[in-house]
Amino acid sequence: MKICILSDSHDHIALLNAAVAEAKDDGAEAVLHCGDVVAPSTLKCLNKHKLPVHVIHGNNTGDLYSLGQMSTRPDNQIQYHGMDAGITLHDRRIFLVHYPHYARAMAATGSWDLVCCGHSHKAKVQWLPNIKGGKTLLVNPGTVGGVGTDPSTYIMADLETMDFEVCELSKSIEREAGFL
Repeated sequence: MKICILSDSHDHIALLNAAVAEAKDDGAEAVLHCGDVVAPSTLKCLNKHKLPVHVIHGNNTGDLYSLGQMSTRPDNQIQYHGMDAGITLHDRRIFLVHYPHYARAMAATGSWDLVCCGHSHKAKVQWLPNIKGGKTLLVNPGTVGGVGTDPSTYIMADLETMDFEVCELSKSIEREAGFL
């Protein structure tokens, strides 16, 4: 199973939409958003892709009430989990949290196959030793919103092979979509 892992969209709708469209074209069957959506309405663009979206909030969250309400609509693909989430996809135990220090701690427990975070806006894929004597994969997809001078990135992941690729989008997507 292939998935799209992203974070820190910060209301950059065109880039978020482009990342999920590209990932779906590459075979993604689900989307994981590691926080900092900001306005919940930003996520509405994802419904047309008909992929399940698992989202948590970060430190730039906006209206949590509306995010919760939006995720309960019957025509919605978005599942809002709160401040963190433990989910299983393709028999892989996955933990989502916004903050890297919290993610490192969860990876150290050895209870998860994959821990995903955001916040730093820097894409990184690394194996960390855990207390069970094994290793846990820690993934930060960077910022799909391309915040500031950081590139717009997301991660395409294959949960069967545990291969992860950092993908970069052109920030001109926003200009071409009329958002700038």
